[in-house]
Amino acid sequence: MNESLIALIIAVAVAVLLFFASVRVFPEYERGVIFRLGRVIGAKGPGLFFIIPVVDRVVRVSLRTVTMEIPPQDIITRDNVTVRVNAVTYFNVIDPVSSVVVIENYTNGTFQIAQTTLRSILGQVDLDELLTKRDEINQRLQRIVDEVTSPWGVKVTLVEIKDVELPDTMRRAMAAQAEAERERRAKVIHAQGEYQSATDLARAAQLMEDHPAALQLRVLGTMVEVSAERNSTLIFPVPVELLRMVDVVRRNADGQATAAGRAAGTVGGADA
Repeated sequence: MNESLIALIIAVAVAVLLFFASVRVFPEYERGVIFRLGRVIGAKGPGLFFIIPVVDRVVRVSLRTVTMEIPPQDIITRDNVTVRVNAVTYFNVIDPVSSVVVIENYTNGTFQIAQTTLRSILGQVDLDELLTKRDEINQRLQRIVDEVTSPWGVKVTLVEIKDVELPDTMRRAMAAQAEAERERRAKVIHAQGEYQSATDLARAAQLMEDHPAALQLRVLGTMVEVSAERNSTLIFPVPVELLRMVDVVRRNADGQATAAGRAAGTVGGADA
């Protein structure tokens, strides 16, 4: 009787142990790749599923996105400038079986290929492209790394350059270049302003020459502005017609003097 009870207890204990050994419960973000006698039979999960103890082996695979930082490294750009660049990559497993069977460690493999691709791509671009076209470079990095990791069942969603550290000499040179560019723009804007101002003055002068009354109104307006201030300035208005008459008389006198000089020259030549 005692032996039968002991055997029953042992059988129940073995059954309970086998039950717990065959039960697996995986969360939503994990899958279990099952090897039966060394051969892959598929991936199961999430939730509750059963395996055959001793015969089956389960490998856990997480489907969550992994954020991996690529440490800073010195890179020589195409125009022979040494920069220190670090980046970050985001990837996740989309095929649990391939991530276990095809590659030994998909995390380390993705890190290595992202690091080498970063050095290779940045070595093919100029410094100006690296600073101004970072989005295009990020997309190019993501596409190349994803093509390599796709057979592993890994999807690379993003490769982002975080920081570009320049040498001190290059920083000073870029600062001097930016300052020179700002000075050039300031001079160009000043020259354009002078040109526009001169053009407007020329148009105003032409308009006043065509309409003498406008010039007189301008003179009267200037006199009003000057007299409005409390000062000891004396204004002697001179008619514009008088100035024009003086100008005409001067031109006539110059013309007569020129004609007389020419006549004297002609007579002297004839006498000779």
